[in-house]
Amino acid sequence: MKKKLKDALHRFKVETFKMSHHGADDHSREILELTSQALQNAYKFHFDKETSPHRVETFQMIKSVTLETILPPIVEKLMRRICVLEHQNQATTKVLEELMEALSEG
Repeated sequence: MKKKLKDALHRFKVETFKMSHHGADDHSREILELTSQALQNAYKFHFDKETSPHRVETFQMIKSVTLETILPPIVEKLMRRICVLEHQNQATTKVLEELMEALSEG
């Protein structure tokens, strides 16, 4: 039983190491989809009729520059980390199930 527990923990450590160092590359399509969804959910602002058109145009220019140049790499990095953490969480659940099963047998 001790060997089963040790093997399960070792597999878990190897899997999580691979996920944290190479796992994001395996899930790049998922990461890009999540990134595009997050960027499409940008807030839309409604201005009063009293707001000058020059001010609205300036604000829209700042918003478009932010959404097109500044945010994408930041959001992609966040989504990459979230994706890796989700997969590590699934691996944790799997190893806990294996450990519980091994303990119930022994």
